[in-house]
Amino acid sequence: FFFFQKGSLSPPTHNTNMPHSFGVRARTRHMFAKKFRQHGMPHLSQYMLPVKVGDYVDIFANPSIHKGMPHKHYHGRTGIVFNVTKSSVGVRVNKYVNGRILEKRIHVRIEHIRPSKCQKEIISRVKANEAAKKAAREGGEQVDLKRHPNKPKEGYFLAAPGGDGTVTTIQPLPFSDLV
Repeated sequence: FFFFQKGSLSPPTHNTNMPHSFGVRARTRHMFAKKFRQHGMPHLSQYMLPVKVGDYVDIFANPSIHKGMPHKHYHGRTGIVFNVTKSSVGVRVNKYVNGRILEKRIHVRIEHIRPSKCQKEIISRVKANEAAKKAAREGGEQVDLKRHPNKPKEGYFLAAPGGDGTVTTIQPLPFSDLV
C-alpha cells in the first residue's frame, strides 16, 4: 500500500523531508567562510587600496562584509575596473552563459576586491625584452625575444654504486624449510 499525500491521489514524486534551497548564497558553505584564525573585519589598508580605471582586479568576496557583496558566480574571477565611486568599484567581468561569453558590469564594494597579479609576468617580460633590445641595438647584434619551451635535460652516465666499476649481480637465497 502507498501512503499518499493529503488531498492527492498519486504517490509523492519527490522527497518531502527537505526543501531544496536555491537562494543567492546557496552552496557557499566553504566559499564564504574565512580561514582559521583569519576571522574579523578587514584591515584599514583594504579601504585605502589605490584602484584606478583600467586596473586588473580579482573579485574575492569577504564574508564578514555583507554590503556590496558580489554574487557567488563572480567569486574568484578577474576583471577590469571601469568605474570608481566613493565606496565601491565597477568591474567588467566575462561570464559564460549558454555557450557564449557576455561582458558583465558589476559594482562591488572595495572590501571584496584584490589587486590582480595576472599581468605581473607579462609586464616583467616586456621590461626584460626592452632592456635586451636596447643592449642588442648598442652591441649591433640580433636577439631572440620569443618564448621557447624548456628543452629536455642533458643525458649523463650514472656512476656505479660500488665505486670500483664492477657490476654485482644479486641472487635470491635458496629456499630452506625451517621445520
